[in-house]
This record gives sequence, C-alpha cells and structure tokens, in this order.
Amino acid sequence: MARRPLPRILTSGSDRIARSREIARTAADSATDVLHPLITVSRGLRKLAATGRVKWAATPKERRGPTLLMVAACVVVVALIPYGPLLALVTVMGAAAWKGRERPVVKTGPDEAELARLQGLYEALVPYFSVPDDPAPLYAHGGEWSGAFGDPAFDDDGRPARLRIKYPAYFTDGEPAARARIEQVLHAKSGRGREYRFDWDEEGNQLLMTVLAALPTTIAAQRFVTTPGETVLGFTDEDAVQRTVPVVAGDGEQDAPAVVWRTGPRSQEPHLLVVGQPGGGASSLLRSIALQALPHGDVLIIEGAGTGEYACLTGRAGVLAVECGLAGALASLEWAAHETERRLVAANRARQAGLPAPEDTKRPLWILLDRPSVLSYLAAADDRTDPQALLQAPLRHGRAAQVTVVVAEQFDGLDAIGEAVRTHTRARVVLGPATPDRIESVLGAAPHTTPTPDVPPGRGYARLGAGPVLRLQTPATPDPYDDAAPAAHRQAVTALLPPRSSALSPDPLPSPESESESTAEHAIVRAEG
Repeated sequence: MARRPLPRILTSGSDRIARSREIARTAADSATDVLHPLITVSRGLRKLAATGRVKWAATPKERRGPTLLMVAACVVVVALIPYGPLLALVTVMGAAAWKGRERPVVKTGPDEAELARLQGLYEALVPYFSVPDDPAPLYAHGGEWSGAFGDPAFDDDGRPARLRIKYPAYFTDGEPAARARIEQVLHAKSGRGREYRFDWDEEGNQLLMTVLAALPTTIAAQRFVTTPGETVLGFTDEDAVQRTVPVVAGDGEQDAPAVVWRTGPRSQEPHLLVVGQPGGGASSLLRSIALQALPHGDVLIIEGAGTGEYACLTGRAGVLAVECGLAGALASLEWAAHETERRLVAANRARQAGLPAPEDTKRPLWILLDRPSVLSYLAAADDRTDPQALLQAPLRHGRAAQVTVVVAEQFDGLDAIGEAVRTHTRARVVLGPATPDRIESVLGAAPHTTPTPDVPPGRGYARLGAGPVLRLQTPATPDPYDDAAPAAHRQAVTALLPPRSSALSPDPLPSPESESESTAEHAIVRAEG
C-alpha cells in the first residue's frame, strides 16, 4: 500500500510556530527596553511608599499630628514658590529611579579566588587519594576538582566553610593514622585558626568537612533545671546531645544544649577528672560544680595550690571545710575515708535488718580536690602520707556511699596523679589549649574536631565514660573576690552562694576520739562479717 503524504499543516506548522515564538520574544525584549525607565520608576515608587508606611507605623501616636502639620506646610510652600510643583515632581521621580535601580547580581557560585583554593585543595589530596594502578583515578595531577568536591561554601574571607569530599573506595578510611593525615592536610590548606569537624561516611566513601562556630561564652553560673544527682558541666553543639536546658545568657533567655553529668548509686561515671592548662578554667568548673551540689549535699574542698580560689565558700552552709594546707588536707581526707566506711557499714546493717538506709547516708558528699600533685610533693618532702592514698576508699566505694570525688590537675602535674584516681575517674574533662595527642591521652579518644591554639577560659572537651568526645564551654563562674572578672559574672556567683553558718568557726569534722571509736567499730563489724 502506498504511503499517503502528511497534511500540509503538519509539515510546515512547526516552522511557523518557531518563527512566531521568535517574533514574540523579540517584541517582548524591545518592549522591555523601551519601558525599562518606567519599570524602574514604578519599582522605586513602591519602595518609597513601603518605606513611608514603615516610618509612619513606627511614629508614636502623640507625634503623628505635628508630623502631618509639618508635611502639609511643606506642600503649601512648594505649591506657592515658582516652579515648585515641577521641581518636586522631578525630585520624586529622581529618588524613585535611584531607589528602583537594579541590584547587583547575587553570587551563585565560587569566584576565581575560591575556585583556585578548591583546585589547590584537590591537588594537595592527590598523593593520598590516588594509586598508580587505578585505571580511572578520581584524583590526578591536573584533574578537575568538580568531580571530587561537592556542596562548597565559603566564609567572608573566601576560605572553605563546608565541603563534601569524595574519595576512592580503596582508601584506608578505617585506619586512624590515614584519617589523621587527610584531616591535617585539609586543616592546613583550608585555613588555620578555625575549628573543623570531619564526618567520615565509610559506606558512601565521602568526607564532610565543616567549620564549627565558637561556643557561647555568655552563659554565667545560675540555677540550672536539673534533678538531684545531675550536674551541668557546660554546653556543647546542638547536634551533639539530645537534651537542652533553659539558661539566661547575655542576649536573653534561650535553650542551650548541655553536657549533663549524672552521679549517684546508678551512675556509671561516679567521679570526675579535670585536666587543663593554667588559666584554662579548671578552678572555675570546680566552683560551678560546688554551687550546683550545695543545695542537695555537703561539699569538702581541698586546694593544693593555696591561691584562695575557693575563699568565697568558706563558712557557707553545706561547706564542711575549705583546706589549703597539707595538715588540714590530710585530716579532711582521712575523715572522708572514715565517713565513706561509716556509710557503707550503716547501709549494710540496714539492709541486713530489712530497713531502708539511714538518712545520714543518703545526703551526697562531694570531695573537690584541686592540684593534688602539689600536696603529694609536700607530703613526700615531709615524709607524710600521700593525700591521694586517702582517696582510695571514696573512689572505690563512693558510688554506693553517695560520695563523689572531683579531681582537678594541670598537664604539668598529670604524671603525679595516682593509679586509683586514673582508674576510677571515668568522666573526664580537658580545658584550655592542647594538642590532639594530649587530649586523647586524657580522654581515651581523639576529638572529632581540630583544637585551636587560642581558646577562651572554660573551653575544652568532655567525655563521659565510653561516650563520644564533646566540645565543651563551661559556665562562667569566676571568683567573686577577683576584681579582674566581669562584674555581671561575679554578681551571678555571689547570688548563688549559700548563707554563712551561724558558728564563726564551724568544725563539722568529728573529733579524733570519735574517729577512733568509729574505726574500732568498723573493725569489729569486719571481724563479725
């Protein structure tokens, strides 16, 4: 059968339609060029009218009458002077044309400097992400970065702030050393002085590099919304924890993600070790912990450096003692060891009798020891008992006896920390500038970010047990007697201090006679058991 020809309308219609579209597009472009001044003036008039409405709404009611009178007077004056209305019209049209002019083109991609920086990053990663036997290498000298990098974002200085990096599947991303090399290269080439977070996606063979914003330093000491047995060590990134607490900061009230440390009989990390540099904020953190513990328990403070950092707590209700000398520290720690044993014995007798634990064994006891290495050195020089040896009972049995130990030490005295303190302090905090190796030696795991050399006081990392390493900014808790501290922060600490005890020189620790009787009683109980 012969093929019938198509109708003429179907064969030539497409050409007519294309020609018509071209004519319409040309006419639209010509009309836009001709009417462009009118469009600009109209856009400017709308903007001027919107600005006038905003200013009129912001004008107080008592000032609107005089404002209308002044505008009417100006209109009358312009109408009476020669060529006044014409000049006013020209002025308004000129202002509208200036206001409605086209804005600069919005940046939609990297500029030349940013493209050069991305290419430099790509070339720097070639030796680590390529092998000679790869038939189709993703990274090669002289290659293009667009196939390996995605979602680039830059800061105001043109440095990368966010970058997704693809790497070949044969890269050993499961080895910490290999990861560290890549992170070091990216940190050096992207710009030092900032804190980077590296998220490795081993399944997708991708690495997400993100520049982290600085943690807020405006949160001062205050009453945090927590239950007894919970202590706020500081605040971290929003996506790092699942809990927030309402706080009052310098810019108003807000919900801040908090690092909450839980103590008590069911805690897996009953004791805390704080390590930092001088001026890093370790003493400030211990003051914050003491102020949070006092409403629900008793606090015993021992300061090895003797600088008077805790003088504001002397004689306060709930503060058993604030010791700075070796003799007082030994006596207080010896009492704390006997008190731990007494609580264990009393609780054991109550359980054997089928009774609840006595009330005097339920009130938490906090032992805060700052700079024990100094006291250990003095004790060794004087041939006396090492204060850290007296912490073994509170550290080993503190969870069952409601006794919590917090030890703060500097990096230079970390070698003097005893084995008992290292073993039983499973909650760790590092404050101040430190290298990743030092942070890992204290926390047991390397941070997922790159520490910066300059950090504010109270800035560091925290790790609770076997959990992840979290960035930390402790609440500002300065010594209220320190005139160099901000006045607002000192007043916040003063408002949290408990009232002073009625006795001028309280002596909450038992006498040596009662201690000897208690020790003898404990020995009898052990013999009976």
